[in-house]
Amino acid sequence: MATIKDHPLRYTLNSELHARPFPSLTVPHVGAYLAIRQPGDAASRDRSQDLDHLCALLKHYGAPLPADNATHYYGPMGKYALKWEQHTEFVTYTVFLDQAGTRPFDPAEFDVFPESWRSNLNAERITSILLRLVKRPEQDTEISDALSDWFVPESLAVASVLDEAAVVASDFRIDSSGHMRMAIFASEGTGSRRLGRIVQRLCEIETYKSMSMLGFAQVRDFGGQLNALDSKLTDLMATMRETGAMAEDTLHKLLDVSVQLETLSAEVSYRLGATEAYQAIVAQRIAALRESRFRSRQGFDEFMMRRYEPAMRTVKSSETRLQTMSARAIRAAELLRTRVDVERSAQNQAILASMDKRSDLQLRLQHTVEGLSVVAISYYAVSLASYMLYPLAEQTGISKGTLTALAVPVAVGLVWWLLRRLRHRIQ
Repeated sequence: MATIKDHPLRYTLNSELHARPFPSLTVPHVGAYLAIRQPGDAASRDRSQDLDHLCALLKHYGAPLPADNATHYYGPMGKYALKWEQHTEFVTYTVFLDQAGTRPFDPAEFDVFPESWRSNLNAERITSILLRLVKRPEQDTEISDALSDWFVPESLAVASVLDEAAVVASDFRIDSSGHMRMAIFASEGTGSRRLGRIVQRLCEIETYKSMSMLGFAQVRDFGGQLNALDSKLTDLMATMRETGAMAEDTLHKLLDVSVQLETLSAEVSYRLGATEAYQAIVAQRIAALRESRFRSRQGFDEFMMRRYEPAMRTVKSSETRLQTMSARAIRAAELLRTRVDVERSAQNQAILASMDKRSDLQLRLQHTVEGLSVVAISYYAVSLASYMLYPLAEQTGISKGTLTALAVPVAVGLVWWLLRRLRHRIQ
């Protein structure tokens, strides 16, 4: 039986869908999550450094090393389990320990990342989270008491997720040790894979929220520049209505504004596009939790609607404003260019009319010169003819003056005829 030739990337692409499995977690568990990114442009970052950092951490614990060019890793690391993922702009480390300490959210839990290893990271921290996974108490009041001790009530978000599979909570604040806190109270009978998905979703919500807020920070940075360009563009468009304004000077200034807007758009387009994508992921991850209200507390969706969505709307409105201003500048430049073309056309018509007038004057002058030329040439022709006719005067008895007078019309006529013939040939 003949075999079908596979695409060379068929198995690689199919394996990619199964390459990042959710961790399997049981109660109790604690975790330390770290998301970092290299400074500068994500497109030009050195991805090999991410793998070098991972290998350094695994070597510290004597754990097995990943494959070359790996983009994900999951395996034991001493008494811990490590999940590592490489993304387009950032890298995440999640370390799990299958026990819960007596002190909730102990900063010492983050020491699983050695200080020597952290000091050698050529990267910036996006976010870090201390995770606490415990059994759900029989009474929900016990959960409320614990949340009051662990979180700031003002910004606390709590929800029952995945059809009462667990209660999750976080205040999305950075504590005194520099970490976020997230608590998961697992209900009886919730599977380990489902708990792993819950933890993964919570970490992704925080990570993509932090990444999308980078777009908000950039919008605030270029807001002043955008306001200045908007005022300049408005003034130039007002100048276009003035009849005495120099259209070409205004056009050059408009083109300068257009160049600045296009440059700004090119500089921020990647971050604005990434922000929109990250925002969509945050919304998808919250929806995937299928949260329901817990004891009249605000959920994650409500928290994002109140605290996060306004920032994202600001980013979107700034992006729209930048695009609108670019379009305005282009339209204004096109209108002004049309006006300049009309003015130049009028100037050209005036120049052509002046040239026609000059040509007419030159033609008249040429006719005048031709008439004078006939007289001058005829004068010399009559003089030459007189010298030729003087010998005949003695033989015929006609005076020299009479012969000269008779020669004048003949010479003039001949010169005039020759000049006319020459002009017709030239034309």
